[in-house]
Amino acid sequence: MSTQAPTFTQPLQSVVALEGSAATFEAQVSGNPVPEVSWFRDGQVLTAAALPGAQISFSDGRAVLMIPAVTAAHSGRFSVRATNGAGQATSTAELLVTAETAPPNFIQRLQSMTVRQGSQVRLDVRVTGIPTPVVKFYREGAEIQSSADFQIVQDGDLYSLLIAEAFPEDSGTYSVSASNSSGRATSTAELLVQGEEEAVPAKKSKTIISASQISQTRQTRVEKKMEAHYEATAMMHMQVEGGAVAQKLAHKTPPRVPPKPTSKSPPSQVTKVSAARQQSPSPVRHVKGPTPTPVR
Repeated sequence: MSTQAPTFTQPLQSVVALEGSAATFEAQVSGNPVPEVSWFRDGQVLTAAALPGAQISFSDGRAVLMIPAVTAAHSGRFSVRATNGAGQATSTAELLVTAETAPPNFIQRLQSMTVRQGSQVRLDVRVTGIPTPVVKFYREGAEIQSSADFQIVQDGDLYSLLIAEAFPEDSGTYSVSASNSSGRATSTAELLVQGEEEAVPAKKSKTIISASQISQTRQTRVEKKMEAHYEATAMMHMQVEGGAVAQKLAHKTPPRVPPKPTSKSPPSQVTKVSAARQQSPSPVRHVKGPTPTPVR
């Protein structure tokens, strides 16, 4: 595994403590190999002799300094340094010890919000108080512990709950409590995480066919189109030929009448029919109208 210089994923936060109360500094640090941690007060290495009763611990990357009963003499700048073979990092914060007290006060309260599924959510509050209040987040009355999915961070008087990826089951009532020796304050808001719409139109299923099936289908369509084309062409030719035949019949040149025989014999039946056809070339039968009666 490669080496990594120390990094403070959660730096120290300044503390305002009431005289005689406990004051705690803590930070989260990462690095490979695991770094060694040292504490300093006003630039000087912090020892048990210099700060009697102080408790220092470091476990799983969490460095803690706790002073059980502070006095005005403890006020100052505290630092923690993390060191390994790849480098070092330092985080610094202030300790202010006061005899005055002030109950927690939200100068920025929780805000209700509506987000879509999969979104990142950030719930912020700003709270003051002397001594520095202890701030906790809750969902539906159950305390939220900081984790990879629900991360609680602090930056001065700003406290935030970060939800990496929100889901509908994360919807509900969220609250923040801030308490110190002078009192307690609470802020509440609603979070609504919208899932996918219920009435989503069903997607049309796609039928996957092979290339040979596609070719066969296309060939069948072409054959049907050609067959329909041939039928239409044949019908057109039949109509054209029928019209031409009708036109020829309507305007057919009458047959030539054979010359009259020199003999005085009566004309044959064929001759009479030919003559009749010569007189009426049209195939339409003519109906002879009644002869008008002469007016006397």
